[in-house]
Amino acid sequence: MFVKDRMTASPVTTTETTPILEAGEIFRKNNFARLPVVRDGKLVGIITQEDILKVSPSAATTLSVWELNYVLSKLQVKDAMTKNPFAIRPEATLEEAALLMREKEVGALPVVDGDRLVGIITESDIFDAFLDLMGLRQTGTRLTIDMEDRIGAIADLTEFLKTRGVSIISLALFHRTTEKGELVLRLDSPNTESLVEELKTKGYKISHVAKWN
Repeated sequence: MFVKDRMTASPVTTTETTPILEAGEIFRKNNFARLPVVRDGKLVGIITQEDILKVSPSAATTLSVWELNYVLSKLQVKDAMTKNPFAIRPEATLEEAALLMREKEVGALPVVDGDRLVGIITESDIFDAFLDLMGLRQTGTRLTIDMEDRIGAIADLTEFLKTRGVSIISLALFHRTTEKGELVLRLDSPNTESLVEELKTKGYKISHVAKWN
């Protein structure tokens, strides 16, 4: 999957000269966590609710309500935003986006085509993609099988499932060591008791079985 398939296209944006109070109102009305900042359609920054709190007077301030509103009215998005934020291309893979978010410790990435903003992808988008990729919204059976690191090991197993008429919803291999790993299968069948027993007789070590609704 690619970023362009999971991003929010044409996201709500703000500008550098937008008053902080106005940006805060956009956050409140739309329940956003962040806003890309653009100039003539080009990405120049990103601002979050946390950024606004950082530049706002403390709750312990001695300023009056009128003085507080006056201070806030003078602040603009450019006074709080992160300039030149990390961004990603729409053709990038979701793996690239997830890795960049993790390494840079950010919760979202503006998506740019050249230097023009075309979308935004968030950690929630990545998480939803993972749920779909693993088939977690489909009914079936989840099997965890200890697998040896051998060429053709997975092919042998999938061929066996094919001969039994069992469809695979998703498949993922998690390496515990360089020689062994855990293969997690989601099968499109809630009734796999006899299949599990047959796998065991063939020497497969099944460490976990769960029905998935």
